Amino acid sequence: MHTNPASPLLQLDDIKIAYGGIQAVKGVSLELYKGEMVCLIGANGAGKTTTLNAISGTLGVASGSITYDGEDIGAMPTHKRLRKGIALVPEGRGIFTRLTVEENLRMGAYIRNDTAGIEADLERVYTMLPRVKERLAQVAGTLSGGEQQMVAIGRALLSQPKLLLLDEPSMGLAPLVVEKIFEVVQTVKDEGVTILLVEQNANLALEFAQRGYVMESGKLTLTGTGQELLADPKVRAAYLGE
Repeated sequence: MHTNPASPLLQLDDIKIAYGGIQAVKGVSLELYKGEMVCLIGANGAGKTTTLNAISGTLGVASGSITYDGEDIGAMPTHKRLRKGIALVPEGRGIFTRLTVEENLRMGAYIRNDTAGIEADLERVYTMLPRVKERLAQVAGTLSGGEQQMVAIGRALLSQPKLLLLDEPSMGLAPLVVEKIFEVVQTVKDEGVTILLVEQNANLALEFAQRGYVMESGKLTLTGTGQELLADPKVRAAYLGE
């Protein structure tokens, strides 16, 4: 199914995660290759966000391993993972509502000290997200949901990610705004960033992603190319509303 003989950029091997006495993730194994966009779809509470949080380091795993770029990062703190190129755009966006849009974007670059590079990346983000550029001086909490989502993505890009984890980027947004967000995500992928996308809108996610995994009750139950999963009757019945 995957012809790339190279080793994966990210590999989860039988990871288990429990919190609050509940086994949220029950032995998940998946892999992402450099430059791919892969989506994780499933119902609410299936363990998708928990899996992303384990990759970014905000949650620890009870057992199993997480390998990134050939290195076991299971015990590595979040800020070190960020330095290695793993950036998370969390569910609910997680922007700093009292800071301006520009301050939010610059927070993404706090791990960097290459001033010229940061300015160049800011310009790149402004080109990619013109709506954000128009609102640089505005307090981020006063933006619309779609604009906040764009700021959150822009902020993540300023950390120069190699692997971008996107948690529900379309949640609560109008269809036209969602379309714009996904255009931006596609541009980021075209620039060579590897993307793992968790998305309630399964139809959209599978159209954009090369591969997908279906997660149910903490386990992966199906995997295939985006097109294979779109055509799968079980997926259609469960997630595409047919």
